[in-house]
Amino acid sequence: MAANDQSANPALEPDPDAPVEVNLEQAQFAAGCFWGVELTFQRVEGVVKTEVGYSQGHTHDPNYKLVCTGSTNHAEVIRVHFDPNVCPYTTLLHLFWGKHDPTTLNRQGNDIGSQYRSGIYYYNETQAKLAQESLEAKQKDFSKKIVTEILPAKRFYRAEECHQQYLEKGGRNGSKQSAAKGCNDPIRCYG
Repeated sequence: MAANDQSANPALEPDPDAPVEVNLEQAQFAAGCFWGVELTFQRVEGVVKTEVGYSQGHTHDPNYKLVCTGSTNHAEVIRVHFDPNVCPYTTLLHLFWGKHDPTTLNRQGNDIGSQYRSGIYYYNETQAKLAQESLEAKQKDFSKKIVTEILPAKRFYRAEECHQQYLEKGGRNGSKQSAAKGCNDPIRCYG
């Protein structure tokens, strides 16, 4: 793609979607397979909506199969709509750091590929600053370097409906998991 063609590529633009309600903010996180990450955030008081999808790549309107080839550079992300008066962004950052190993590049557990990278994708400069500060504080807990990328949120492409609230709906084994606010049940990654 020629450099001047990039401005015409919707995938490279900032996420144009607004939060589902006026008093809410949005956040995007990548921390491996999006199913378990979504359920973690669904359980948080003040999180009004979660959705899984693809972002930070260069392909317009990708799908799961294409993202899994590694050719799109999209990450599996969760987009969170949250009430900052009930759930500050710092609470979301704390959950993010606790959900995965931010020192592994393009991998979480058995899931390998650039779509499983660690990332915080911000919607405003306040989120950018808080994300950077949280990374610097978290680095003190690790001997290995944190490889989490912190970048502006690009266009969010909602994943196929079968991936939305996947673990809450039962995952591949039909064993539903609770998304109730405050639930502390262990999360079974594939259901």
